[in-house]
Amino acid sequence: MAVKLMVMYPRPKDIDAFERLYNRVHAPMTEDILPGKTMIVATKVLGAPRGAPPFHRIVEIHFPSMVALETCAASKGCKQTLAHALAISTGGAPTVLIAEEETQVFDQFESRSLGTLR
Repeated sequence: MAVKLMVMYPRPKDIDAFERLYNRVHAPMTEDILPGKTMIVATKVLGAPRGAPPFHRIVEIHFPSMVALETCAASKGCKQTLAHALAISTGGAPTVLIAEEETQVFDQFESRSLGTLR
């Protein structure tokens, strides 16, 4: 069962300062010292249908299993990375979740043709 650790950063007080720290220091740190990860997806939230979004960035760190995630979480590198995440998150503490991902992939032709069904 593939799982992921999700870190959701609230909107920072100074977006430009956060982005500089995130891109120059934090993102390279996650790439270098988190053992067992298979992929990192970093999303910058652009907006929300009802006003300002509650989160500025959502980062997903993927692992092949819960055991791999737990091993990473117990590592010195993970503890350093989470401490740094707290330090750069000027809009409040990030929300951290553990999730199992379910993916559905649609063929573009099938997706368009399904829209015509009544």
